[in-house]
Amino acid sequence: MPWMKWLPWRFFVRKFATAHGFLDPLAVMARLQRFAEPSEVAEPIELLRAGVIFHARALMNSKVIQHNLDWVWPYWIERQFDPHDKAFIPRAFSITHCNLSHRNWTAVGLPDCEEMPIVDPRGMLMPHYDGWSIDAWVVSDSGATLLPSKVPDCQQQLQMNDNIAVQTSSAAHGLRLQNTASVERDSKDAHCLMQLRAECEGGGWLVVALRPCNAEGVSFVHKVRLDDSRRHWLIEDKLAVDFDRVVDRHLASDYRGGDIFLHLDDKGGHIHAECDVGMASAASLFRIKSGTPLEMEVRIPLFSGRHKSKLPPTWAENLERHCALSVPDPQFQFLYDAAVRTLVLHSPKDVYPGPYTYKRFWFRDAAFMIQSLLYAGLTERAERALDQFAPRQKRDGFFHSQDGEWDSNGEALWIYDLYCQLTGRPLKSVWQDPVIRGARWIDAKRQPKGRGRCGGLLPAGFSAEHLGPNDCYYWDDFWGVAGQRAAARICSREGLDNDCATLQTQAEDFQQSIDASLAQCAERLGRAAMPASPNRRLDAGAIGSIAAGYPLQLYAENDPRLVDLCDFLIENCFVHGGFFQDMIHSGINAYPTLHIAQVLLRAGDPRCVELMRNVAGLASPTGQWPEAIHPHSLGGCMGDGQHAWAAAEWVAMQRNCFVREEGDTLVLAGGLPTEWLADSAAQTPIRFGPAPTRFGAVTLEIRPGDRPQVSWSGDWHRQAPPIEVRALGYAPVSAGPDRNRVELSTQ
Repeated sequence: MPWMKWLPWRFFVRKFATAHGFLDPLAVMARLQRFAEPSEVAEPIELLRAGVIFHARALMNSKVIQHNLDWVWPYWIERQFDPHDKAFIPRAFSITHCNLSHRNWTAVGLPDCEEMPIVDPRGMLMPHYDGWSIDAWVVSDSGATLLPSKVPDCQQQLQMNDNIAVQTSSAAHGLRLQNTASVERDSKDAHCLMQLRAECEGGGWLVVALRPCNAEGVSFVHKVRLDDSRRHWLIEDKLAVDFDRVVDRHLASDYRGGDIFLHLDDKGGHIHAECDVGMASAASLFRIKSGTPLEMEVRIPLFSGRHKSKLPPTWAENLERHCALSVPDPQFQFLYDAAVRTLVLHSPKDVYPGPYTYKRFWFRDAAFMIQSLLYAGLTERAERALDQFAPRQKRDGFFHSQDGEWDSNGEALWIYDLYCQLTGRPLKSVWQDPVIRGARWIDAKRQPKGRGRCGGLLPAGFSAEHLGPNDCYYWDDFWGVAGQRAAARICSREGLDNDCATLQTQAEDFQQSIDASLAQCAERLGRAAMPASPNRRLDAGAIGSIAAGYPLQLYAENDPRLVDLCDFLIENCFVHGGFFQDMIHSGINAYPTLHIAQVLLRAGDPRCVELMRNVAGLASPTGQWPEAIHPHSLGGCMGDGQHAWAAAEWVAMQRNCFVREEGDTLVLAGGLPTEWLADSAAQTPIRFGPAPTRFGAVTLEIRPGDRPQVSWSGDWHRQAPPIEVRALGYAPVSAGPDRNRVELSTQ
């Protein structure tokens, strides 16, 4: 109601808090805001909402886990709450307990299926988003147990055949368990499939356990019941789990009765459990005969309601014409193949940077992920994702995913332009108005010149949240000017000459303001490296300014501002060979490490190969990276446990090592390890392609040896571009339009 705004709410809040002995919350907030630059948005409401939900569960964790350590908990809890483990974190004054040491999981699924069940590092399966989990144990008649979350080691792998599946194998005390999780289509929808193989010397039981928890902590289960056929679980009175055979024994428990694991020796059986706390657990037991492995299947209906898609339904059809990689390093090969599948899985319509924590939309993540979809030749999938941009644009031209993030317009315009350049297609007519309005928004959003250090730049905002408090981040400015330039190129190709001229003028003026600000920073700091903002010293937040070199290429390959920034970050912000983000993430980031590697690649610096190897070494056994990696446990400590943006960067890095554009030149083989090229014993050539480029699709083949031979074929949009082969450790070779093969010699 309009009259509500006239009530003295601030007075009531302050009076109520101080009357009960609390600090004045308004005074505290005012103090906090003084650490940031004034901004129209203190923090995006979307992130505040997500943070409240996250910590609400973490608060529940603090009331449950530490008082019930005799339960069988997920792997992360078993490690993080063990004082003898390097992942241990003291709880002390922490009022919330959340997963900060092993945020690792791998999604399984099908192309264009919104449901993405996740598997944790010990095989525990969460079939539904943020729901309960299914775990499997083996118990022998002699009392020995195999509890995968408690074993120190196991083998886990991502299988990539006609489908993707996560297989987890564990063993202890003569007991063995193999657990394979996947998603399959059925006549009506899709279901999650858990295939189990258990062995027990002397006989025992395979236990399929319902867990009221998942990779983030507790997840409530109030009711569970085994149906009359003894082949189905009903959870919250709904058919939820199907067993492929009759359950031999069944047990159920509530919170006050303790974990079902504590009741496995009970002689009686409980068909159902109801728990007002929401911590009901259950176990379906299947007999394992001595010397005979037990194989069985558990199915969980997903009810995904998958939307109608014009894209093919199977993995094989989706990947039929993608840009393929063939290299002698099996780890690099596996990571590329896994990353491409991660991109497909996480682009059912929108693109999501993760299957769980980050299963929502950001323009920032989307731009990088769509770039890699295009690089991988998944053009129609990229186009469909771009179709989701315009509906998110506000009337004033702002491409909105979160308030206070001023990079989104530049990212949207840049990726629109990249799509047109890589495909050789004109801009879709329905995209034209959003592009022009989006470009105008950037110019209108800039601050007036002469306003201190930030004059002419975009205003203070939240930007990429890991750069620090609200500030006038160069990250926003670089994306803004790149977006204006992209829009100008689009208008030029579409014959919109007046709009093109206006946008070019605005972009040049914006670039001048940025460069003038950077010159002041260089004078203030005494070096060329670019800080995060005009108000900051050099620190880990400066990683945002790497965007000027990759992916935006606003500056030349050897620009001293980029070279010095890389040197600063490597010398001061690296742990275990990767970029360590001090702010918020407090972990090693795979994707910014690859951003630095991309800038080094452009400069012809061989350290780019070293950084690639370091990132490869940080991948999980299933070929995934969490957003941030704990420096000691080497498990995830921030964000999604399967970070699709990181996967996108691996695809982009491999692509640019083989083919990349530098101005009007196509550069080939610029980032390949020298030992690959010099391997005279290699039996098969190195191949990459067909790779979309701004000049057309190109396929590259390299025959290693004492004098490596590099050949290529192109399906050019127009005429063949100037081509340079700049292999590390070899003399660069230029090739005219009449050549498609060169032989390399050492420098």
